[in-house]
Amino acid sequence: MTDPIADMLTRIRNAVMAKKKEVLVPYSKVKFNIAKLLEKNGWLGKVEIVNPFQNLKRQKSIPHQFKQFIACYLIYDENNQSKIRGLRRISKPGCRIYVKKDEIRPVCDGYGLGIVSTSQGLLTDQEARKKNIGGEYICEIW
Repeated sequence: MTDPIADMLTRIRNAVMAKKKEVLVPYSKVKFNIAKLLEKNGWLGKVEIVNPFQNLKRQKSIPHQFKQFIACYLIYDENNQSKIRGLRRISKPGCRIYVKKDEIRPVCDGYGLGIVSTSQGLLTDQEARKKNIGGEYICEIW
């Protein structure tokens, strides 16, 4: 897999379209921090690290990279509509997109959320504008 963040966003997008309650994503620190940022801003419900193979007797034969997963619980309203309408990967491994502090624009007139990887860690577009720092523009959610 060449782009694990795009895989995570695609899994969430597919789970939203299929009206799933939760989605499992293979664990990495960056993906966990992105999921926690989405949880903190109200786009996802609870986000936690799980081990679905914990009770298997053959656990040693499972490769290390598949032992932990991130469980992302999706939020739906009373009409069974997801809070997430769309996800888009901006900076890709083949074409990195960097933005300066004054180039960061609100997503969907402030109703969406942009995630920027900065020298101070992963920040939302609003936090990056407040702190006057730019970085790699990872993705957008609306």
